[in-house]
Amino acid sequence: MPREAFSHVEAWVFDLDNTLYPPSVRLFDQIEVRMTAYVMDALGVPREEADRLRSHYWKLYGTTLAGLMHEHGLDPDPYLIDVHDISFDALTPDPSLRNAISALPGRRIVYTNGSAPYAERVLAGRGLSGLFDAVYGVEHAGYRPKPERVAFETVFARDGVAPERAAMFEDDVRNLAAPHEMGMRTVHVAPAPEPAPFIHHHTDDLSDFLKSLLS
Repeated sequence: MPREAFSHVEAWVFDLDNTLYPPSVRLFDQIEVRMTAYVMDALGVPREEADRLRSHYWKLYGTTLAGLMHEHGLDPDPYLIDVHDISFDALTPDPSLRNAISALPGRRIVYTNGSAPYAERVLAGRGLSGLFDAVYGVEHAGYRPKPERVAFETVFARDGVAPERAAMFEDDVRNLAAPHEMGMRTVHVAPAPEPAPFIHHHTDDLSDFLKSLLS
């Protein structure tokens, strides 16, 4: 991978779940169980309907939370606290990834559709605490989720990120469309590529990819 493609990058923006830890950890499985339970309780529906609504909201609004807020006026903060109350025991430190990220020139940022406190716990489990200049959750975007462009614009304006001098690392292909439109260098981090015109690069090993840019 040519280093020149990233020579202009001054801000490195990383998604959290399944990006800064491998999907094999299956951390999000726990969150999905809690989201279904929350929907069942909040809306008084059976499990099958709760799962259907979660899928519907994810496709239509970007996240379950966004759908619940839009269609039911749900208070987001209790939801975010509840669904992220999970075990982090499956996470293990990754010194190689820490070294690769710490070597990046410029500003290092985490931006997740989860909450910032949850992100901090994940980073601690991965041995990445104190490595990033800022950690942003959905609350910092006014609870508007990725892939909405306004969500990215809100967070980047808050941080002072210039998209044309930044790179975005994401596991969810949908969440790379807006960054590409904004002028960012986009990297899909996933076991298998999903070709799309708004994806510049793909990697199944974030640590090795980052090292290739600096070697």
